[in-house]
Amino acid sequence: MNTEDTTPLEPDEAFSNEDKIHDILPVSGMYENWFLEYASYVILERAVPAIEDGLKPVQRRIMHAMKEMDDGRYNKVANIIGSTMQYHPHGDASIGDAVVNMGQKDLLIDTQGNWGDVRTGDGAAAPRYIEARLSKFALDVLFNADTTLWQLSYDGRKREPVSLPSKFPLLLAQGVEGIAVGLATKVMPHNFCELILASIDVLKKKPVTIYPDFATGGMIDVTNYNEGKKGGKIRVRAKIEELDKKTLIIKDIPFGTTTTTLIDSIIKANDNGKIKIKKVIDNTAKDVEIQIQLVPGVSPDITIDALYAFTDCEVSISPNACVIIADKPHFISVVDILKTCTQNTLILLQRELEIKKLDLMEKLLFSSLEKIFIQEEMYIDFKKYSDKITLFQYLDERFEKHKKNFYRAIMDEDFEKLTQIPMIRITRFDTNKADEKMRDLEGVLAETIHHLAHLIDYAIKYFQDLLKKYGVGRERKTEIRNFETISATTVALANTKLYVNRAEGFMGTSLKKDEFVTDCSDIDDIIVFRRDGKCTVYKIGEKVFAGKDIIHIGVFRKGDERMVYNMVYLDGDAGISMVKRFQVTGVTREKEYDLTKGSKGSKVLYFSHNPNGEAEQINITLTPACKAKIKVFDFDFSNIEIKGRGSNGNILTKYPVKKIQFKRAGTSTLEGVKIYYDDSIGRLNVDNRGKYLGVFDGDDKLICFYKSGSYEITSFELTNRYDINDVLAIEKLDLAKIISAIYFDGDSKAYFVKRFKLETSTVGKKFQFISEHPDSRLLLTSTQESTEVKFEFAKSKNTTIPNQTFVLEDVEEIKGWKAIGTKLTMHKVSHIELVESVMEEAVVVLPEEPETSDEKNIKVEVPTQPKTQPPLTTFTTGNTVHLEVTPKKPMGNNEQLGLF
Repeated sequence: MNTEDTTPLEPDEAFSNEDKIHDILPVSGMYENWFLEYASYVILERAVPAIEDGLKPVQRRIMHAMKEMDDGRYNKVANIIGSTMQYHPHGDASIGDAVVNMGQKDLLIDTQGNWGDVRTGDGAAAPRYIEARLSKFALDVLFNADTTLWQLSYDGRKREPVSLPSKFPLLLAQGVEGIAVGLATKVMPHNFCELILASIDVLKKKPVTIYPDFATGGMIDVTNYNEGKKGGKIRVRAKIEELDKKTLIIKDIPFGTTTTTLIDSIIKANDNGKIKIKKVIDNTAKDVEIQIQLVPGVSPDITIDALYAFTDCEVSISPNACVIIADKPHFISVVDILKTCTQNTLILLQRELEIKKLDLMEKLLFSSLEKIFIQEEMYIDFKKYSDKITLFQYLDERFEKHKKNFYRAIMDEDFEKLTQIPMIRITRFDTNKADEKMRDLEGVLAETIHHLAHLIDYAIKYFQDLLKKYGVGRERKTEIRNFETISATTVALANTKLYVNRAEGFMGTSLKKDEFVTDCSDIDDIIVFRRDGKCTVYKIGEKVFAGKDIIHIGVFRKGDERMVYNMVYLDGDAGISMVKRFQVTGVTREKEYDLTKGSKGSKVLYFSHNPNGEAEQINITLTPACKAKIKVFDFDFSNIEIKGRGSNGNILTKYPVKKIQFKRAGTSTLEGVKIYYDDSIGRLNVDNRGKYLGVFDGDDKLICFYKSGSYEITSFELTNRYDINDVLAIEKLDLAKIISAIYFDGDSKAYFVKRFKLETSTVGKKFQFISEHPDSRLLLTSTQESTEVKFEFAKSKNTTIPNQTFVLEDVEEIKGWKAIGTKLTMHKVSHIELVESVMEEAVVVLPEEPETSDEKNIKVEVPTQPKTQPPLTTFTTGNTVHLEVTPKKPMGNNEQLGLF
């Protein structure tokens, strides 16, 4: 019988009952809790790796699933994904992507099949077509069930590791990138071998420094790396080589790019007019090779700079090391990560040794019990005891006299194991073999105890064994270099045209019906001078109003100290004519600068721009009605100094001027350009960085000697590039100087000397002046009048050869540059050194400023006011050794050359 009351409730009564069922929660509180829970979940369970093993949860579950499946053979990735889904509460796509990503890093997963290519961007084949298994390295460093902390999987059906017991800084070796809620992490991959060596240094309490290393190779500038912390930056470049004057070859690509994206960026830069190329060919196969064919007449050096400035041939990366420590995200440096991982490795090794020690002690204990049990025939009386309790009491009494020799008390479990020994094993028991086994166990136990007592040494040996076993083929691929800063406006090609309407005051790229000014780039700044004496710099545009009555317009180069403007203007207040020479090196864009005294009615009477500081002569004609006796006279701008744009200038005349005409071109009043060579980046500069090469005028040239045995005459353009790995010496060219050279001939295995004068003058072409054998190398070049060198010979087991000294001009005559030269020795040389006494007698010239090079090998005393260009001497026997020349006394700042 149904007794349920079906009487309908009143509305108020129904509402009251519903209140009892549902609590009222404010929406704001629900949102706050849900968001925090979601943010915490994404940070801890998806995006950010744990510092203990360096893995994200999905990666850790993949490793655990692969370990569970491991039987030494390959498994299809589809099966690995399916097994991982038992532990990972997400779809198969995310697991598959993570497997491929780890497999492409070639560290933890041994792959088989088409896994794609990180260099070209090609994806992997479908999971059902590719196979994988754990690498031997992963099995060695990542798994140990005894030291692993376990937890239940998301559904409670399986057991999974909280973190894997990684005995290696895996996070730094693989690198990681992840975006969570409110934070992100980006840890760069580092070199495998360098991490092991750095871990050893940490254990030895030495300071450590580690830098990124990428599988794609390339070059990296780590000046602002900041140990991988937030706020740091690294610059990564492709390796670009000059095959010939018409072809460039890209060998390595920057991290984070592919050959496809790189080629696309090059084509885009070409379409936008930033560079000029004829064709891009992708020849990538086993090695990366992108061939760039240049348009005839385009400089390869400038094109290389433009590729770095406008394409993905150079990329900037901002690292941001964030890891999970004690269930919270922390921003720390890569050095701190390394130290923490090394300390974790030390703790894990200690735990493994303690577990091993305990296991050995248990084996020794049972071996002793077994020996005593069999030798004293305790098993014979078993039939007297009908139950385990009395039997175990009997055994305990029999072992009483031996208990003092055991490290712990005998437990019932031990008696249980003794009673289960098979009779056949008892009858065949060999005391000698048992004693030998126990001695072996005691030896291993003693070794284990020793390792525990010397844990640091044991850990160092562990890392050394890792390096020996797995370090082959994992040498650094990314070259660490210092990059020069490339000004985009300097290397940008002229891809547009500038026009001006002087009367109406408009300038820009779209005024094609007006006066053409010059070819320029669409990123250039334009400087405008007006008749009223105002000067302004604008960003180039299609049509820009710059003010009426424009007298000069041109491309503005910031910091250009060679550009000099000559001007005559009328001062509106005094009515006198002023003359001035000035430079405009730095301005604020679209700010108006007054070049006159600023009085009303002032105007420019004469104006010229001079790219190399030329000073012309002008002819001035005064008005006929003025009181001046001489009404026509000349003025030479070289008679006044160059000052800043704000200077008032000098008085030209107090009388009214009728006209001013150009009379005669003059020469530059500026000194020649002081050129320096920075051997850390292989570039020329005028910023006092590196080796001082001298003062250069328009027709001067440089000569560069290469270790490969060739020389090349080049211009002194700052866009020139030199291979720092091949440059032996570089200096100002003087055709009258005699070149002395010592080289090793790869064919005869002998050392030769030759002396010659240059007979070639072709610019930009290399001339090989030693043998072309691949083992031949140039060791020394000198342009001194007298050169004496000392040879130190390598020691052998049987003989010791005394050092020998050669005065090169006594050994060899001056011959042609193609001559073989004179053989000096066939003995193996360990070091070549210039003799200092001869160096001091040489006429050496020093620029009037302190030497900036850090390499100090040989110092030569010279006069403090030299009059000729210094000869350059440098040599190498494996590593280049540079000659430094320093003055007898330091010079004041006012005496330094290089200050214009």
